[in-house]
Amino acid sequence: MNKSELVDAIAAGADINKAAAGKILDAFIDTIIAAVAKGDQVTLVGFGSFKASTRAARTGKNPKTGAKIKIPATTVPRFSAGAGFKAAVAKRKK
Repeated sequence: MNKSELVDAIAAGADINKAAAGKILDAFIDTIIAAVAKGDQVTLVGFGSFKASTRAARTGKNPKTGAKIKIPATTVPRFSAGAGFKAAVAKRKK
């Protein structure tokens, strides 16, 4: 499912037009990005949690030359699925 298909599904499920559904989805995504970027955790019970996580500095390898390179520490977004989400996916795979 891509973004336009998701907008269509939201519009149908909420009985609103596609333009409104698109604005709602964009606002939802922007709000989560802004909150996680400032260090907050966003938790949607049953769905999951979005948070920022620190990735430690490490040594990598240039695949072309084989030379070792230093990869600096960085902060990355993480998503952890909630129990309801995990259960729905597990049920689907059976």
